[in-house]
Amino acid sequence: MKRSKAMIGLLAAAFAAAGSSANAQEQAERPALALELNAAQPSQKGCRLTFVVTNGLGAELSKAAFEIALFNEVGVVDTLTVLDFKDLPSGKTKVTRFDLPLDCAKITRVLVNRAVDCAGDGVEPSACIRQLAPGTKAKIAFGL
Repeated sequence: MKRSKAMIGLLAAAFAAAGSSANAQEQAERPALALELNAAQPSQKGCRLTFVVTNGLGAELSKAAFEIALFNEVGVVDTLTVLDFKDLPSGKTKVTRFDLPLDCAKITRVLVNRAVDCAGDGVEPSACIRQLAPGTKAKIAFGL
């Protein structure tokens, strides 16, 4: 009896591990729009945000723009603005810079609020936000 309960427990654990492994693999294979906040550097205009974006959606984007919220040192939204990444060819990585009239030292968090423009042949307008995979190499929190 103890042996069969132990065997059932082992089988259940094996099935659960296989299921979570398959789920992780499915998520890794799902097409994504990778958007990385790569750097935030002072510039003559204020703060230059550098983004690295890779279009892994499997279709060219003729337009991609996101509304972002920038939080200050006390966690309050300081600025709400739209960043236009323009066209993003399928499978291509692109570096884009935006100069904003802000002090980089005061930006503690950048939040992608919504996709305001997401267009391309065969691309659903909601794909840019649903399949967005944010990341950061800057010392600023970045995400959805």
